[in-house]
Amino acid sequence: MHDPNKPRVLITAGASGIGLAMAQAFDADGYEVWVTDVNEAALNALPSHYHGHLANAASEGDMKAVFTKVEAAGGLDALCANAGIAGPTAAVEDVELADWQQCVSVNLEGAFLAAKYAAPLMKAAGKGAIVVTSSTAGIYGYPFRAPYAAAKWAMVGLTKTLAMELGPYGIRANVICPGSVEGPRIEGVLEREAAAKGMTRDEVYVGYAVGTSMRSFVEAEDIANMAVFLASPKARLVSGQVISVDGHTENPDPKI
Repeated sequence: MHDPNKPRVLITAGASGIGLAMAQAFDADGYEVWVTDVNEAALNALPSHYHGHLANAASEGDMKAVFTKVEAAGGLDALCANAGIAGPTAAVEDVELADWQQCVSVNLEGAFLAAKYAAPLMKAAGKGAIVVTSSTAGIYGYPFRAPYAAAKWAMVGLTKTLAMELGPYGIRANVICPGSVEGPRIEGVLEREAAAKGMTRDEVYVGYAVGTSMRSFVEAEDIANMAVFLASPKARLVSGQVISVDGHTENPDPKI
């Protein structure tokens, strides 16, 4: 049963990686945690007190069904629109339209649908916080990752618009732009980028790290901690902001 004194957060793609770190951080901060994901096994592995739902963030039917359940449970205090995929790593002339569309759909349309169905619940409450996971690729150009960069830039524009549109209702919206986050997902990116550039995986890894002033990759927990802060009363007048958690990216592609 829902504790009325507990705020509620919904995290898309929250069963692994950055999303799971967010779920754990919000749980530790006293939130009732709702999670959507396409990975049923990962959902089944979540703690029993999490509300896990099998749903594709880019499917309007799936998201509408989940938010109907959230509304019936009492509404929503915070949304982390976190779903995303890396998309292809290739020169722009080699990118297939289907791969472009899939990447843009999961990243951009996933954030749009989450916001679309969260907004009415937050408007009814007269408050709320939306946190969108973009990327430093949403700030810089990103060679060989055109679909991903395009989607992540668009997510920044979407979130700034949400901040302007929803602010009068007491709702804040901000973007987190992670840098290179340690974990299985980045390994695939490193391998594909190494192949595209004729480099080794380790050369690409080092290039990413030395492209930051702190000479380091990011941990998922670093992103999660920022999300909790942005959803909290401590950030009550922080809205429409693009906040990088990346060790300060000086050059997103040091080889160029």
